[in-house]
Amino acid sequence: MKKQVLIAGGGAAGMMAAITAAENGAQVTVLEQNDRVGKKILATGNGRCNFTNTVQEPGCYRSDNPMFPWEGVSRYDSRQVIRRFLDLGVYSKNKNGYVYPFSEQASAVLDVLRMEMERLKVQVHTDEKVTEVRKKGKSFLVHSEYREETEKKGKNKKLPGTAEQHTWKADALILANGSKASAIPGSDGSGYVLAKSLGHHLIPVVPALVQLKCREEFYKALAGVRVYGKVSLYIEDQLVSADTGEIQLAAYGISGIPVFQVSRYAASGLREKKKVRAVLDFMPDFDDTVFDGFLERRILSGPDKKMEHFFTGLFHKKLAVVLLKRAQIRPERCAGELSESERYRLLQTVKYFETQVTDTNSFENAQVCAGGVDTREISVMDMQSLLVPGLYFAGEIMDVDGICGGYNLQWAWSSGYLAGKGATRC
Repeated sequence: MKKQVLIAGGGAAGMMAAITAAENGAQVTVLEQNDRVGKKILATGNGRCNFTNTVQEPGCYRSDNPMFPWEGVSRYDSRQVIRRFLDLGVYSKNKNGYVYPFSEQASAVLDVLRMEMERLKVQVHTDEKVTEVRKKGKSFLVHSEYREETEKKGKNKKLPGTAEQHTWKADALILANGSKASAIPGSDGSGYVLAKSLGHHLIPVVPALVQLKCREEFYKALAGVRVYGKVSLYIEDQLVSADTGEIQLAAYGISGIPVFQVSRYAASGLREKKKVRAVLDFMPDFDDTVFDGFLERRILSGPDKKMEHFFTGLFHKKLAVVLLKRAQIRPERCAGELSESERYRLLQTVKYFETQVTDTNSFENAQVCAGGVDTREISVMDMQSLLVPGLYFAGEIMDVDGICGGYNLQWAWSSGYLAGKGATRC
């Protein structure tokens, strides 16, 4: 008789777990609370699905148990993922390590996973939310609520249908419910509740890969400006993380990939009521000495140029206004009139632009979460619970988050594969 494996969650990790378990001879059932599986995949990589990265190292993954994700990824790595999708029909392209489907369509990744589940006769039940899990002997009793949305006559609106209560029995259970991140319905953190009900502990969950809100009023005038720079994040005056790339300035504060990369530390610091600040370097390719020489040559080449035009061709006009104001230099001054102390203030403003971080944007705006089920209670060999035999975890529900660049999907594939394979063992 086939082993009965039930998976709560039909996202990337859940589908990989389902395919792997079915390949290893199990009868697999997936319960997905949305109206279809894999919705979040469609939004990844701006709809192009950056599904892994060939540049892999421990620092690409974060956790309170730092080596856990790296050990997991090493057991099913990016090369194996690329080969798996090639076997499924997705030929990939490599853009400086970032791996995409050759078609650059996220739907291609989702489609091949769905077709493979269908081929392997995985039972998929959508609009089915797991509400309770109980261990009974060596089996699991899983309670769910089925609530199909119905269309309201005459209008393009969906209304909740009548709820039906279902009970499922399984030999092994994989929790792949995801996290609280994303605006997609169902990203409600319900998996955390199920894990806690089975005795697991959580690392506090905060938004990650998310925008940062800042205190200063001038951001309203900078909305829409993009600038290359370095973001250094300090918590209680200690540097905790830094990244370089295109910074996006918004009415609420700062965004862009380098901001996303440091945001999980900002979110954790803010949760602990600590002082969080970011220092922006708008000329990161220059050290202080070289940039001072650059400013001096710029002044000598146009001593009669008004300071309001000094940064023309270097920075956006909106940003130039803010930089001059912060450096306490009047825009009508001529460049040749600047004293050495004023030039130094200008250097300090461009290279060490400090801003106070007050909050992150919401979970709905976050790409992933930091925190989740404590991985010290999980075996890295097969993602099995060390507390509850037969219980497995896959994907974002665990305290693992990757940097931008396909690393969170790589974690989904790696952990899903390990959990799916582990759940089929006797």
